[in-house]
Order: sequence, then C-alpha cells, then structure tokens
Amino acid sequence: MLTAEQAQAAKEFRDFADREIAPHADAYHEAQRTPPETIRLLADEGLLGLPVPEQYGGGGCDAVTLGLLAGELGRACSSVRSLLTVHTMVAHAVNRWGGRALKDTWLPRLASGERIGALAVSEPGAGSDAAGVTTTLTKDGDDWLLDGHKKWITYGESADVFVVVGRTDAGPTALLVERDTPGVRTELIEDLIGIRASMTANVYFDNCRIPGANLLARPGLGVSHVVGAALDLGRYTVGWGCVGILDACLDASVDYANSRVQFGSLIKEHQLVRRMISNMYTDAHAARLLCLEAGRLRDRHDPGALAATSTAKYFAATAATRAAADAVQIHGANGCSSDYSVQRYLGDSRVMEVIEGSSQLHQVGLAEYAFQERALRSVR
Repeated sequence: MLTAEQAQAAKEFRDFADREIAPHADAYHEAQRTPPETIRLLADEGLLGLPVPEQYGGGGCDAVTLGLLAGELGRACSSVRSLLTVHTMVAHAVNRWGGRALKDTWLPRLASGERIGALAVSEPGAGSDAAGVTTTLTKDGDDWLLDGHKKWITYGESADVFVVVGRTDAGPTALLVERDTPGVRTELIEDLIGIRASMTANVYFDNCRIPGANLLARPGLGVSHVVGAALDLGRYTVGWGCVGILDACLDASVDYANSRVQFGSLIKEHQLVRRMISNMYTDAHAARLLCLEAGRLRDRHDPGALAATSTAKYFAATAATRAAADAVQIHGANGCSSDYSVQRYLGDSRVMEVIEGSSQLHQVGLAEYAFQERALRSVR
C-alpha cells in the first residue's frame, strides 16, 4: 500500500517517535510545556520542514508521507503532533498565498525550524465560525494596523510568527505577524483537558503596525482561501494524529490485558474486554485506510480530497475518543491515574473532536457531500 520510500520513512518516523518523544510525553503533559530542546530536535531532524518545497530548504514530501509522520508523532504525543500541524499550516499559507518576498524570507526559516509558526484565527467569540472574527485591520498608508484578541492559539506561547485573520472593509483578511512586533502580547492558557503541552495561549494585538507586504492573498479572502486551505491541511494531519492515538490505545490495552489478572485469569480472557479491544483494532485499521485515501487524493490534486479529508478526520477523531474511553475502562482505576498514559490519551482525544472543525461541523458538511454525490449520480 505504501511505496518503498514511504514505508522507509514510516519506519524512521516510528523509530524517532519511540526513541525521542514517547518516553517523555507524560512528563511534557504533566509540566504543560514542550521543552525547547524537543522542538529544536524536530527541526534538526528536518521534520518541521518536511512538506515545505525543496527550493526553500524543505523536504518537499508528499501528503501521504506527511500523514505518516503526523501519525507516529500522534502515537507518541499529541502535543508534539500539534506543533507539526500548526507549523505546517503556516508554511502552507505562506507558500500558497504569500508574495515572492514573503516566501523568500519566511519559507527557509520555517523549513529549518529557525522560526516556529502558529495559526491565530479563533477568538473568544469566534471558533468554528472563523468568518465571525472581530479583530480589526485598518489600512494606514502601505501598512495595516492590527487590534484584537485571539484565543486557543496552539503553541501561541512559543511561536515566532502568526498567521492572523482580521476584519477589513472587504471582509476577513489574513496576514503574517511577527512575534516581536510592538503591541503583540501572549498569555499562556493552562490546565486544558488535553494537548496540555501545546503551550496554547491568548494572543493580544494592540495597535500593531504590519507591513503591507505581509498580506496573504487579497483582502476579503482571509477565511475563504487562506484559512480554508490551511484548515483543510490541519484536518488531514489531525486525522492522522488520531490514528496515532488509536494505535497507542490499542498497544496499551493489549499489553495491560496480557498482564492483568482478575478472577484468576488474565483479563484478556474476559469477553467484554476482548470486545473493546476488537473495536479499537477495527477502528484503527479503518481510520488509517481513510487517512491514506485522503492522502493519495491530495497527492493527485483530486477534487474529492476535501470530502475525503473531512471524512477521515471525523471518523478518526470520534474513533480515537471511543478507543481512549475503552482503554481507560480496561485499565480500571489505574487508567484514571497519571501513572498510565491512557489518561492522557482520553483528554487528547476529546480535544481532537473540537479542533480543526468540531465533529458536529464535519457531520453537517459530510451530509452535504452525500447529497451532492447522489445528485451527480442521478443525472448521469
């Protein structure tokens, strides 16, 4: 199913995740921080720039390979996978919608991991409805003046540069904002239910002057084009990250069921435990196949990639939640403690059903795809 190159990359990603990330993931979760050394290691391995075009110093990888990386990082630590997601979304936005000077300046920095990117769209009053942002962008000569408050910005506390969406007379508009711009301030949000090491933050913009050259696409296209494309990519990597959570839940549950004795026998002999493991096993395979299909359609630039990505993200996220809940159940009281990683998986999986479009948002959209496909078949 994978090419020889993709299979080799998958093995290398798994080895890296097992060696460098998984052993420390619970500690990251407890500390609610991703150590800068870990981010540097990801950068030095070339993983943060993997999908950036080679001409800018990136790896120029295909969508399937990017998904395999997200899956392995997601199996080890959803917070670290979140870094890959938001950083990749910013690089994608700059590459697709930035001007020549912006690409030449920022893509090499993002590819090398010299600078970390984050997507700053959500606000206290605007989440899934990105077009409802109230942050303002006012033209002042060749520059833009930016004022507003962004919330739930993954890696907002540590990012060097943000893709920000603000409102102009033409509608939602996107531009690139450097962290050291006067008037930018961040505030860490702690004690989240999941991805606790993702250094999620409030980001405040107070009369920030942004060069006009930092504009991404034309004014008014910030959500329909820039954020729309970035979120589509984000949903793809989040879907793969959920495949990783499913794998992690399955591994933990099988290992525990193979060693835990109750009522005189290993709990793997209990039929209801086997049912939960069977469901995890089936969901993990199904989610992986859906994500692979989405990746292959994306690599072919097939118009069906949008629906396939939404389907994969929706299924994988909801399946990860089921698997994590069952993994905790199999572990009993141990699963409710920080001594076992399944507690972390449960919190992380719940976040996966919210970010990059809630499960309910995808359900509404997927039904529309079903109606459209049926209508097309009926006229042929």
